[in-house]
Amino acid sequence: MESALTARDRVGVQDFVLLENHTSEAAFIENLRKRFKENLIYTYIGSVLVSVNPYKDLEIYTKNHMERYRGINFYEVSPHIYAVSDNSYRSMRTERKDQCILISGESGAGKTEASKKILQYYAVTCPASDQVETVKDRLLQSNPVLEAFGNAKTLRNDNSSRFGKYMDIQFDFKGAPVGGHILNYLLEKSRVVHQNHGERNFHIFYQLIEGGEEDLLRRLGLERNPQQYQYLVKGNCPKVSSINDRSDWKVVRKALSVIGFSEDEELLNIIASVLHLGNIQYGGEDSGNAYITTDTQIKYLARLLGVDGLVLKEALTHKKIIAKGEELKSPLNLEQASSARDALSKAVYGRTFTWLVNKINVSLAYKLSDGNASVIGLLDIYGFEVFQHNSFEQFCINYCNEKLQQLFIELTLKSEQDEYEAEGITWEPVQYFNNKIICDLVEEKFKGIISILDEECLRPGDASDITFLEKLENTVGGHAHLTTHKLTDGKTRKVMGREEFRLLHYAGEVNYNVNGFLDKNNDLLFRNLKEVMCMSDNKILTQCFDRAELKDSRRPETAATQFKTSLAKLMEILMSKEPSYVRCIKPNDAKQAGRFDEVLIRHQVKYLGLMENLRVRRAGFAYRRHYETFLQRYKSLCPETWPSWQGKLADGVSTLVKHLGYKPEEYKLGRSKIFIRFPKTLFATEDALETRKHSLGERESHVSHAVVVQAWWKGILACRRARRRREAANTIRRFIKGFIYRHNERCPENEYFLDYVRYSFLMKLRRNLPKTVLDKSWPTPPTALIEASERLRKLYMQNMVWGYCKKINPEWKHQLEQKMVASEIFKNKKDNYPQSVPKLFVGTRLSNEKMKYAVPVTKYDRKGYKARPRQLLLTSNSAVIVEEAKLKQRIDYAALKGISVSSLSDGVFVLHVPTEDKKQKGDVVLQSDHIIETLTKVAICADKVNSININQGSITFTMGQGREGIIDFTSGSELLVAKAKNGHLSVTAPRLNSR
Repeated sequence: MESALTARDRVGVQDFVLLENHTSEAAFIENLRKRFKENLIYTYIGSVLVSVNPYKDLEIYTKNHMERYRGINFYEVSPHIYAVSDNSYRSMRTERKDQCILISGESGAGKTEASKKILQYYAVTCPASDQVETVKDRLLQSNPVLEAFGNAKTLRNDNSSRFGKYMDIQFDFKGAPVGGHILNYLLEKSRVVHQNHGERNFHIFYQLIEGGEEDLLRRLGLERNPQQYQYLVKGNCPKVSSINDRSDWKVVRKALSVIGFSEDEELLNIIASVLHLGNIQYGGEDSGNAYITTDTQIKYLARLLGVDGLVLKEALTHKKIIAKGEELKSPLNLEQASSARDALSKAVYGRTFTWLVNKINVSLAYKLSDGNASVIGLLDIYGFEVFQHNSFEQFCINYCNEKLQQLFIELTLKSEQDEYEAEGITWEPVQYFNNKIICDLVEEKFKGIISILDEECLRPGDASDITFLEKLENTVGGHAHLTTHKLTDGKTRKVMGREEFRLLHYAGEVNYNVNGFLDKNNDLLFRNLKEVMCMSDNKILTQCFDRAELKDSRRPETAATQFKTSLAKLMEILMSKEPSYVRCIKPNDAKQAGRFDEVLIRHQVKYLGLMENLRVRRAGFAYRRHYETFLQRYKSLCPETWPSWQGKLADGVSTLVKHLGYKPEEYKLGRSKIFIRFPKTLFATEDALETRKHSLGERESHVSHAVVVQAWWKGILACRRARRRREAANTIRRFIKGFIYRHNERCPENEYFLDYVRYSFLMKLRRNLPKTVLDKSWPTPPTALIEASERLRKLYMQNMVWGYCKKINPEWKHQLEQKMVASEIFKNKKDNYPQSVPKLFVGTRLSNEKMKYAVPVTKYDRKGYKARPRQLLLTSNSAVIVEEAKLKQRIDYAALKGISVSSLSDGVFVLHVPTEDKKQKGDVVLQSDHIIETLTKVAICADKVNSININQGSITFTMGQGREGIIDFTSGSELLVAKAKNGHLSVTAPRLNSR
């Protein structure tokens, strides 16, 4: 870092702590401007990283950059998000203490990109294995999923996170990322039903409509036009030039697959149902009661949500009231019904988002966790928000930032104090603004703003936003950090509305409009709508809406209380970890590269509390370094420490600073570090070093004998290296020339290349010769050896076959002959042929040694197709069918016209005999469990190899007396042979092999 100080006039200082005028906001912003102009977007305030969004790609995130920051001391390299990432990782590994990185800033400042860069750094630089690679992929792929469902286009940012996210990355004892866990906060559910002009709903709606396949959209009842949906037209901004919804849809689907989602269909059903809910229209009866005019939407919703359409329709037009243990249904007017519809949409989407986060957590869970995994947490949450119109959401966001600022200052002070105490330097208390008074104003029990809001939401009677404002005035109206239009002076009243209250935050004043505060804080989802969702067939909704919720008679927690509880848990998590901070700044509202809007940046510097942080950090010493680092850099400035210092490091630094003329008030020496109070002292030292570098001449002219010998030996080694390089270059040249002339006749230009190619092929062939006669592999020869290679292959295969044949005994030879016949008849024709190949054919399957072959079969009668057990015996001249040694039918091979069998896996076959043969009653229908073996034996014994017909669909056979029968074959899940209603014999057989 110190090396960059020589160019400080042009590029500013890398650490704001080194600013001479550290209390000047103008000096702070000017330093930012200098660095931004030079594409230096990162600057430190001590250990805090300030990042300015460049709105363009910078070549500072390559693998080479990652390696540059890997394992390097925080201050030895220029400021970077990788430096913060690596510092947290090394601290976790060496100190065995969990870390966290807190990323804040307003929308469009680059918070989400910063968290992505941190994840990518760990994915590339941490130890890896197959399991770790899977976790890395899932950690990275969780981002596009959460962005699709939780981000939206706003006026300030085309990809604005509309929820707060805290992610724990778990590391095993080797330092490899092995799991993760995500907590989400304060999803902006109101965006589902309403968007300001120029803004959009959550990305996933547009991605589904633009990128969804036609069949998918047809099933969901959607059109490829966002203008058709009321929830997508409020902002009048369906398409954005910087967003490719169709491409993002593919990314999200792939990410869901990587994370391991199996509920895609149910999830998309819910997303589509929200759009259909928004298109529900109401009419009003004369009595004022509302009724639904769009039954088509109800039909879609019933199917997509898996609920009864009539029950849903009634729940959207009536509310259920329980009075004295009795259930009463009360009709809704138009305004109430519209609110109920929107409340259901927000609840369904909000709870589905929470389910989605939990699902991601399941996929990221560290399966082998024994509680010893180390953790680095990433907090990506909205920065302080001040708009023209600030509502309940901004109130919660700014309350969160008050708590984070309180934690930030406390931990910064604690870190400073701990370092001073560790180095034995007296700590001087620092005066700073303690914003606990503002946090208490918001969260204090019974009399804080949240308690007052909850009391108005839960009390009986006509509570409204205005009564809440009045209650504020009566309860905390005298607080120094709150005022209202009624309580303030005449000058302030001109810039405040009657429905607003003003909070004086640590970062400045913010006016909040109370309209909508009670509705947004309350759970407006009627009981009967919850009941409908609990009865859903959709697996996700049944997890989102718990039936136990219906049995709980207590009023549900308000949104503000839920957020307050979640925030308290988050603070507890952050307090248990060692923090690092990244403060993100947006340089302009137009998202233009190179444009530096000073007014906007001053606004953010103020709201991020950067000047307060700098003041706290500069309250003591501006610069501190380990003795070894300081001495190594500046030792040339003192004759006693140059060229090397042999004593204790502390003594060497003391000698050096005394020679440089440091005054006692300018520095302090700790146990392992030097502390310099003023930047100008360090600047003077750095300037002296630059001058010293130029004045240093050549070394002494008289070199030692050792140096001469060393130079001589280095020369010998250099000559050897040069000779090897020349030889390598000559070899490469010969190869290149040989490659160019490789198609020519043998000549001096290509002989070396051709000889090497031939030699390489023969060596490769030697290592890769086929091991069996069935192995048909053979290395591809070069052009010059094609003919020789083919001759070698034939000779080698002949030799292999000859050797194999010598080893075959007569029994095995007979077996192979039968297998060859079976292959000729059935290969690629009969479905169960592959299953018969590894099984040896037996001589007989009955204990009759006189027969050539015998096998049990089933015979199907010509009348009724009744199945009867029989035995098929093959003699030297006929096939005989017997029943328990009783002859039933003899078919001479000479009279056998042919054999028919299906292409399926069944064992049914037909022996066709002449119709004019008086001895025969017609063709014979048989079934064998060993069909391939049986028919192979028949074909060989009867010399009918070419008379076996393999049929698809059906076989026609003669039943006698001029009648014909038909066997129908179909594929099915199991084998079934039975007489069909049409009089045919029906055979159903499973398919064992795909064609």
